[in-house]
Amino acid sequence: MRLTQQTSYSIRILLYCAANPGSNSRIKDIAATYSISELHLFKIMHVLVESGFVETIRGRNGGIRLARSAHEISIGEVVRATESNFFLTDCFDTANRDCPLVDSCGVNKILAEALRAFFAVLDSYTIADVAKDRGQLRGLLDLDHEAMHPVAALSFAAQPS
Repeated sequence: MRLTQQTSYSIRILLYCAANPGSNSRIKDIAATYSISELHLFKIMHVLVESGFVETIRGRNGGIRLARSAHEISIGEVVRATESNFFLTDCFDTANRDCPLVDSCGVNKILAEALRAFFAVLDSYTIADVAKDRGQLRGLLDLDHEAMHPVAALSFAAQPS
């Protein structure tokens, strides 16, 4: 299975916010850090807000922040929210099954078990686990440098859709 770019960027955004507790993170800074266009980031932000992972703050000092503790957001939950399906084979798509073996095929049972194991591992880790070394993460994301050079905040909520 290969996860989409949306999932990868979503996890990166959540890591950025987790590394920046107590402060609002700015869309402009996140986009620059990860070399993501702000427009693409806003599309991803919509999913993260709707899923309850981040909240937006309007105003001059606005931006985004985690809506829940990083300890409460599992990687599995993020993957489920950002991926459109988990069809490992055509057989997983109940609307488009065309194989006569679908209900008795041993391969389907094995793949279903593998998918459950995949999510069991992802569910066992949180954003906090991945962001455990916050000091190193802050350095890699250049968050300490940004704090010394404040720029007008860019709020997701104030942007046109």
